[in-house]
Amino acid sequence: MPRVITNNGYMIGYALAGAGQATPIVFLHGVGSDRSAWAPQLAHFGEQRRAVAFDYPGYGDSDPAPEGTTRDDYAWAILSAMHELAIDRAHICGLSLGGVVAIAKAHQAPEHCASLILADTFAVHPDGQAIYERSIAASEDLRAMAEARVDVLLAQPAEPALRSEVVETMARIDPAAYRIGAEAVWLANQRDRAAEIGVPTLVLCGAEDRITPPALSHELAELIPGARLELIDRAGHLSNMEQPNELNALVSAFIRDVDS
Repeated sequence: MPRVITNNGYMIGYALAGAGQATPIVFLHGVGSDRSAWAPQLAHFGEQRRAVAFDYPGYGDSDPAPEGTTRDDYAWAILSAMHELAIDRAHICGLSLGGVVAIAKAHQAPEHCASLILADTFAVHPDGQAIYERSIAASEDLRAMAEARVDVLLAQPAEPALRSEVVETMARIDPAAYRIGAEAVWLANQRDRAAEIGVPTLVLCGAEDRITPPALSHELAELIPGARLELIDRAGHLSNMEQPNELNALVSAFIRDVDS
Protein backbone atom coordinates (compact mmCIF):
# COMPACT_ATOMS: atom_id res chain seq x y z
CA MET A 1 0.00 0.00 0.00
CA PRO A 2 1.19 3.56 -0.66
CA ARG A 3 2.90 5.56 2.06
CA VAL A 4 4.01 9.16 2.42
CA ILE A 5 6.69 10.80 4.56
CA THR A 6 5.51 13.81 6.56
CA ASN A 7 7.56 16.86 7.46
CA ASN A 8 7.39 15.95 11.15
CA GLY A 9 9.12 12.66 10.42
CA TYR A 10 6.33 10.10 10.19
CA MET A 11 5.95 7.58 7.36
CA ILE A 12 2.22 6.93 7.16
CA GLY A 13 0.00 4.75 5.04
CA TYR A 14 -2.97 5.91 3.04
CA ALA A 15 -5.59 4.78 0.54
CA LEU A 16 -6.64 7.09 -2.29
CA ALA A 17 -9.58 6.95 -4.67
CA GLY A 18 -10.96 9.26 -7.32
CA ALA A 19 -9.79 12.37 -9.11
CA GLY A 20 -11.09 15.68 -10.41
CA GLN A 21 -11.28 19.30 -9.42
CA ALA A 22 -13.90 19.06 -6.66
CA THR A 23 -12.67 19.74 -3.13
CA PRO A 24 -11.10 16.50 -1.82
CA ILE A 25 -12.32 14.69 1.27
CA VAL A 26 -10.02 13.23 3.95
CA PHE A 27 -11.06 10.44 6.32
CA LEU A 28 -9.59 9.86 9.81
CA HIS A 29 -10.19 6.57 11.65
CA GLY A 30 -10.88 5.64 15.26
CA VAL A 31 -8.57 4.32 17.96
CA GLY A 32 -9.41 0.67 17.35
CA SER A 33 -9.25 0.82 13.58
CA ASP A 34 -7.19 1.89 10.58
CA ARG A 35 -7.79 3.42 7.15
CA SER A 36 -9.55 0.24 5.94
CA ALA A 37 -12.64 1.22 7.94
CA TRP A 38 -13.36 3.90 5.33
CA ALA A 39 -13.58 1.54 2.33
CA PRO A 40 -17.32 2.23 1.78
CA GLN A 41 -16.66 5.98 1.82
CA LEU A 42 -13.67 5.80 -0.54
CA ALA A 43 -15.76 3.83 -3.03
CA HIS A 44 -18.63 6.32 -2.83
CA PHE A 45 -16.81 9.65 -2.73
CA GLY A 46 -14.11 8.49 -5.13
CA GLU A 47 -16.75 8.68 -7.85
CA GLN A 48 -17.03 12.45 -7.27
CA ARG A 49 -13.64 13.71 -6.07
CA ARG A 50 -10.32 12.69 -4.56
CA ALA A 51 -10.99 10.76 -1.38
CA VAL A 52 -8.15 9.70 0.91
CA ALA A 53 -8.07 7.76 4.17
CA PHE A 54 -4.92 7.99 6.28
CA ASP A 55 -3.42 5.73 8.92
CA TYR A 56 -2.08 7.53 11.98
CA PRO A 57 1.58 7.11 12.94
CA GLY A 58 1.90 3.61 14.35
CA TYR A 59 -1.28 2.31 12.71
CA GLY A 60 -1.83 0.25 9.58
CA ASP A 61 1.06 0.61 7.15
CA SER A 62 2.62 3.51 9.03
CA ASP A 63 5.96 3.26 10.80
CA PRO A 64 5.86 2.93 14.62
CA ALA A 65 5.10 6.13 16.49
CA PRO A 66 7.54 7.19 19.22
CA GLU A 67 6.37 7.28 22.81
CA GLY A 68 4.88 10.68 23.59
CA THR A 69 3.14 11.12 20.22
CA THR A 70 0.02 13.23 20.75
CA ARG A 71 -3.25 14.02 19.02
CA ASP A 72 -1.64 17.25 17.80
CA ASP A 73 1.21 15.22 16.29
CA TYR A 74 -1.38 13.11 14.48
CA ALA A 75 -3.04 16.28 13.18
CA TRP A 76 0.24 17.77 11.95
CA ALA A 77 1.15 14.48 10.28
CA ILE A 78 -2.17 14.42 8.41
CA LEU A 79 -1.74 18.05 7.34
CA SER A 80 1.76 17.33 6.06
CA ALA A 81 0.61 14.17 4.27
CA MET A 82 -2.12 16.17 2.56
CA HIS A 83 0.52 18.62 1.36
CA GLU A 84 2.65 15.78 0.00
CA LEU A 85 -0.37 14.55 -1.97
CA ALA A 86 -0.98 18.09 -3.32
CA ILE A 87 -4.17 18.51 -1.26
CA ASP A 88 -4.13 22.06 0.04
CA ARG A 89 -7.70 22.17 1.34
CA ALA A 90 -10.18 19.39 2.03
CA HIS A 91 -13.34 18.37 3.80
CA ILE A 92 -12.12 16.58 6.94
CA CYS A 93 -14.24 13.65 8.15
CA GLY A 94 -13.20 11.94 11.38
CA LEU A 95 -14.86 9.28 13.52
CA SER A 96 -14.24 8.97 17.28
CA LEU A 97 -10.46 9.57 17.62
CA GLY A 98 -10.66 10.85 14.04
CA GLY A 99 -13.07 13.54 15.17
CA VAL A 100 -10.74 14.52 18.00
CA VAL A 101 -7.87 14.78 15.49
CA ALA A 102 -10.07 16.74 13.08
CA ILE A 103 -10.82 19.31 15.79
CA ALA A 104 -7.09 19.58 16.54
CA LYS A 105 -6.38 20.03 12.84
CA ALA A 106 -8.98 22.77 12.52
CA HIS A 107 -7.34 24.52 15.47
CA GLN A 108 -3.86 24.26 13.92
CA ALA A 109 -4.66 25.09 10.31
CA PRO A 110 -8.25 26.18 9.69
CA GLU A 111 -7.37 27.49 6.25
CA HIS A 112 -6.77 23.92 5.09
CA CYS A 113 -10.23 22.73 6.23
CA ALA A 114 -13.11 23.32 3.83
CA SER A 115 -15.46 21.77 6.40
CA LEU A 116 -15.53 19.30 9.27
CA ILE A 117 -17.62 16.15 9.58
CA LEU A 118 -17.36 14.88 13.15
CA ALA A 119 -18.85 11.41 13.64
CA ASP A 120 -19.40 9.59 16.94
CA THR A 121 -17.00 11.85 18.81
CA PHE A 122 -16.88 14.59 21.44
CA ALA A 123 -15.08 17.63 22.80
CA VAL A 124 -14.50 15.97 26.17
CA HIS A 125 -15.77 12.59 27.39
CA PRO A 126 -17.13 12.56 30.95
CA ASP A 127 -15.92 8.97 31.43
CA GLY A 128 -12.72 9.42 29.43
CA GLN A 129 -10.29 8.73 32.27
CA ALA A 130 -12.00 5.48 33.21
CA ILE A 131 -12.24 4.33 29.57
CA TYR A 132 -8.56 5.16 29.09
CA GLU A 133 -7.52 3.17 32.16
CA ARG A 134 -9.57 0.14 31.05
CA SER A 135 -8.12 0.41 27.55
CA ILE A 136 -4.54 0.49 28.82
CA ALA A 137 -5.15 -2.45 31.15
CA ALA A 138 -6.50 -4.60 28.30
CA SER A 139 -4.16 -3.42 25.54
CA GLU A 140 -1.67 -6.30 25.64
CA ASP A 141 -4.25 -8.63 24.05
CA LEU A 142 -6.16 -6.57 21.52
CA ARG A 143 -7.92 -9.58 20.05
CA ALA A 144 -9.40 -10.40 23.44
CA MET A 145 -10.33 -6.74 23.92
CA ALA A 146 -11.98 -6.65 20.51
CA GLU A 147 -14.00 -9.80 21.21
CA ALA A 148 -15.12 -8.35 24.52
CA ARG A 149 -16.07 -4.93 23.10
CA VAL A 150 -17.39 -5.56 19.62
CA ASP A 151 -21.01 -6.01 20.69
CA VAL A 152 -20.85 -2.72 22.58
CA LEU A 153 -19.32 -0.93 19.61
CA LEU A 154 -22.00 -2.08 17.17
CA ALA A 155 -25.77 -1.66 17.27
CA GLN A 156 -27.45 -4.99 17.90
CA PRO A 157 -28.08 -7.35 16.28
CA ALA A 158 -24.83 -6.84 14.36
CA GLU A 159 -24.10 -8.49 11.03
CA PRO A 160 -21.65 -11.39 11.58
CA ALA A 161 -19.38 -10.27 8.73
CA LEU A 162 -19.10 -6.74 10.13
CA ARG A 163 -18.55 -8.07 13.63
CA SER A 164 -15.68 -10.23 12.34
CA GLU A 165 -14.16 -7.32 10.40
CA VAL A 166 -14.15 -5.09 13.46
CA VAL A 167 -12.46 -7.79 15.57
CA GLU A 168 -9.81 -8.57 12.96
CA THR A 169 -8.99 -4.90 12.39
CA MET A 170 -8.52 -4.20 16.09
CA ALA A 171 -6.55 -7.40 16.62
CA ARG A 172 -3.83 -6.34 14.17
CA ILE A 173 -3.11 -2.98 15.82
CA ASP A 174 0.25 -2.73 17.56
CA PRO A 175 -0.48 -2.48 21.32
CA ALA A 176 1.97 0.40 21.77
CA ALA A 177 0.25 2.37 18.99
CA TYR A 178 -3.13 1.61 20.53
CA ARG A 179 -2.03 2.99 23.89
CA ILE A 180 -0.87 6.22 22.22
CA GLY A 181 -4.19 6.47 20.38
CA ALA A 182 -6.16 5.76 23.55
CA GLU A 183 -4.48 8.64 25.35
CA ALA A 184 -5.05 10.92 22.36
CA VAL A 185 -8.78 10.28 22.29
CA TRP A 186 -10.01 9.50 25.79
CA LEU A 187 -8.04 12.19 27.64
CA ALA A 188 -8.92 14.93 25.16
CA ASN A 189 -10.54 18.14 26.36
CA GLN A 190 -11.10 20.38 23.35
CA ARG A 191 -14.11 22.43 24.42
CA ASP A 192 -12.23 25.67 23.80
CA ARG A 193 -11.03 24.51 20.40
CA ALA A 194 -14.51 23.37 19.40
CA ALA A 195 -15.97 26.74 20.33
CA GLU A 196 -13.44 28.43 18.02
CA ILE A 197 -14.24 26.36 14.91
CA GLY A 198 -15.09 28.71 12.06
CA VAL A 199 -15.74 26.32 9.16
CA PRO A 200 -19.03 24.60 8.30
CA THR A 201 -19.44 21.56 10.53
CA LEU A 202 -21.68 18.50 10.44
CA VAL A 203 -21.90 16.40 13.61
CA LEU A 204 -23.06 12.80 13.12
CA CYS A 205 -23.80 10.09 15.67
CA GLY A 206 -25.22 6.61 15.64
CA ALA A 207 -28.54 6.72 17.46
CA GLU A 208 -27.49 3.57 19.36
CA ASP A 209 -23.91 4.63 20.09
CA ARG A 210 -23.05 3.46 23.60
CA ILE A 211 -19.39 4.52 23.55
CA THR A 212 -19.89 8.18 22.63
CA PRO A 213 -23.65 8.51 23.06
CA PRO A 214 -25.77 11.11 21.24
CA ALA A 215 -25.75 13.43 24.26
CA LEU A 216 -22.05 14.08 23.62
CA SER A 217 -22.75 14.92 19.97
CA HIS A 218 -25.51 17.31 21.06
CA GLU A 219 -23.01 18.99 23.37
CA LEU A 220 -20.39 19.17 20.60
CA ALA A 221 -22.84 20.62 18.10
CA GLU A 222 -23.89 23.26 20.61
CA LEU A 223 -20.26 24.25 21.19
CA ILE A 224 -19.45 24.72 17.48
CA PRO A 225 -20.95 27.87 15.95
CA GLY A 226 -23.51 26.97 13.30
CA ALA A 227 -22.93 23.21 13.50
CA ARG A 228 -25.65 20.84 12.31
CA LEU A 229 -26.42 17.55 14.07
CA GLU A 230 -27.80 14.39 12.45
CA LEU A 231 -28.45 11.04 14.13
CA ILE A 232 -28.12 7.82 12.15
CA ASP A 233 -30.70 5.17 12.97
CA ARG A 234 -29.67 1.53 13.52
CA ALA A 235 -26.04 2.53 14.06
CA GLY A 236 -23.79 2.29 17.08
CA HIS A 237 -20.29 3.73 17.47
CA LEU A 238 -19.07 2.72 13.99
CA SER A 239 -21.75 4.49 11.99
CA ASN A 240 -19.67 4.71 8.81
CA MET A 241 -19.43 0.90 8.66
CA GLU A 242 -22.85 0.03 10.07
CA GLN A 243 -24.92 2.37 7.92
CA PRO A 244 -22.57 3.49 5.12
CA ASN A 245 -25.30 4.48 2.68
CA GLU A 246 -26.99 6.74 5.22
CA LEU A 247 -23.74 8.35 6.34
CA ASN A 248 -22.59 8.80 2.74
CA ALA A 249 -25.86 10.48 1.81
CA LEU A 250 -25.71 12.90 4.76
CA VAL A 251 -22.08 13.80 4.08
CA SER A 252 -22.67 14.16 0.33
CA ALA A 253 -25.54 16.59 0.84
CA PHE A 254 -23.55 18.56 3.40
CA ILE A 255 -20.40 19.00 1.32
CA ARG A 256 -22.45 19.74 -1.78
CA ASP A 257 -23.98 22.69 0.08
CA VAL A 258 -20.54 23.80 1.31
CA ASP A 259 -19.04 23.60 -2.19
CA SER A 260 -21.91 25.41 -3.90
